[in-house]
Amino acid sequence: MAFNSLTFAFFLPVVFAVYWQLQGHLRWQNAFVVLASYVFYGWWDWRFLGLIVFSSLLTWGTGLLIANALRTQNNKLAKLWFIGTITINLGILCIFKYYDFFVSSLCTLLQIDATKHLLHLVLPVGISFYTFQGISYSVDVYRRNILPTNNLLTFCAFLTFFPQLVAGPIERATNLLPQFDSPRRFHYQEAVEGLRRILWGLFKKVVIADTCATFINPVWDTYSHQPASALILAALLFSIQIYGDFSGYSDIAIGTARLFGIKLRENFRTPYFSRDVAEFWQRWHISLNTWFVDYVYIPLGGSRNGKARTISNTFVVFLLSGLWHGAEWSFVGWGLYHALLFMILLITNRTHRYRNEVATYTQIPQIVLTFILLTMGWILFRAPDIETAWEFVYSMCNSTIFSIPQGIHFTRLVCLLMCIFAMVFFEWRNRTKNEAPIPHSFIVYYVIVFAIWWFSGRASSDFIYFQF
Repeated sequence: MAFNSLTFAFFLPVVFAVYWQLQGHLRWQNAFVVLASYVFYGWWDWRFLGLIVFSSLLTWGTGLLIANALRTQNNKLAKLWFIGTITINLGILCIFKYYDFFVSSLCTLLQIDATKHLLHLVLPVGISFYTFQGISYSVDVYRRNILPTNNLLTFCAFLTFFPQLVAGPIERATNLLPQFDSPRRFHYQEAVEGLRRILWGLFKKVVIADTCATFINPVWDTYSHQPASALILAALLFSIQIYGDFSGYSDIAIGTARLFGIKLRENFRTPYFSRDVAEFWQRWHISLNTWFVDYVYIPLGGSRNGKARTISNTFVVFLLSGLWHGAEWSFVGWGLYHALLFMILLITNRTHRYRNEVATYTQIPQIVLTFILLTMGWILFRAPDIETAWEFVYSMCNSTIFSIPQGIHFTRLVCLLMCIFAMVFFEWRNRTKNEAPIPHSFIVYYVIVFAIWWFSGRASSDFIYFQF
């Protein structure tokens, strides 16, 4: 059940109404959240429900066993339970997401037929997100950062909360679990802010991202016959598409959660206003970036053991981040590309120069240069394989740049560019705040609703991050 579907438009008001009818009954509210989340998730394929139920029971049960072993100072047993739950959770993820990739790559290397060795499993929606969320819970319990919850309903609500179940943000137990352990009361202003955030997210997804796709996909399908102008336009628009798609999902998730009295972590802070790649990764997919920092980078030694070790740890994080996004060498290449850009800043000690300030008008040239570098990386992300990405870049550099792009509807393109300008304008004005950037104006609301209605009949697609 996608956020931009008619089904969700009926699902959300019903769940909202029943949920607040249970106000004052915390156990029933949490039970209803779990039920609604299972319905939401099972709408794609009910068979995947068994997987998420198993993961929930495993992570919750071993969390209690780890804490009990630590309490009795049986550290070896605690470590055994910890390694066991991490291994099983990662094993499930690897089998569904990476088994065919690694087997086919190995067979290609050995020059043998891979057909008989592949499983051809369907990738469960959101498995990377809820697996990482469960792993973070186990690690935090093992590190004694949190106490495990004895309440299975509370834990299942934390792990399966439907607004962020499929594509994040990847929540931490320190933030989300206490909210499901505490009574929640309806606040009108919170609900209004939630609706504004949902509206802005739908605008970015339906009007911006999906419309960009109508220009991008035909160019990618025929890139070898397209002029450089079309390829450059497609590359630039994909940068906008993936931002509108993924940050739009996060906006809808955060807004929907606020309707239920739950505050999720921010996942994007105007990343395309970054002045270098280091700042970009402080602002893009924040929940995943901080997950890798806390559970991979720091345990590997972080930046404590010299510059060479810092660089190697950074490469590990970016390569794993690329692989997390997809079981293709193009994603690994995308991670390596960002690692190389980040390495330059590490060597010159410039990774933290923009940590506590927002961009100004005088820094727009730096923003534009960073955006161009990011756009080149997104070509790897969009391509089905590294060879195609290389051919796309080669064609972009060797085609006739001044030719008129083929199959471009210029009126629609102008309308899209105007909408992109509006998005950039509103987010620039609001870049210091974590809220929907649209003004409190019914006229603006009506215009956005009309735009969503108008563009929704022309193009629609699933959220890109559903595949991860």
